[in-house]
Amino acid sequence: MSINNIFGIAGSGLNAQIVRMNLTASNLANAQATAPTEAEAFRAKRPVFKTLMDQTMTDAGNQAVGGIKVQQIQNDAASVSRLYQPSNPQADKDGYVYGSNVNEITEMVEMMSASRSYQNNVEVMNTARELAARTIDLIKS
Repeated sequence: MSINNIFGIAGSGLNAQIVRMNLTASNLANAQATAPTEAEAFRAKRPVFKTLMDQTMTDAGNQAVGGIKVQQIQNDAASVSRLYQPSNPQADKDGYVYGSNVNEITEMVEMMSASRSYQNNVEVMNTARELAARTIDLIKS
C-alpha cells in the first residue's frame, strides 16, 4: 500500500464525516419545524456509507481502495409527532400540526461521533505525513 492510498483512505473518511456532520446540523436546525400534514413533516436524514473494498467499487471521486463513500442519504424511519397547536397558522381543521422526528439527544451523539471519526482520520493523515518526512530524512542521511 502506498502513502497515497493512506491519504486517499483517510480523505474519504474525512469527506464521509463532513457529510454526516452537515446532515446532523440540518437535522438540529429543523428539530422544531412544523408542517400542516404528516407527509410534509421534516424527517431526520441519515447517511448510508459504503466501504470501497476493491478497485471496481471506486470512482473518479475516490480512487483509494479501502476508503468509504456516502452511498445514499435516507430519511429516519421514526414517526413524526402530532402536536395540538390551534393558534399555529399551519394547523389543520382540528388544530394539529406535525413536528419533525428529530431527537436532539440522538443528534448530539451523532455529532460527537462524527467529530471523533473526523479527528481520527486527521490523525491518520498527520501520522502518515510524519512517517513520510522521517523516511525522506533517512534517505538524505
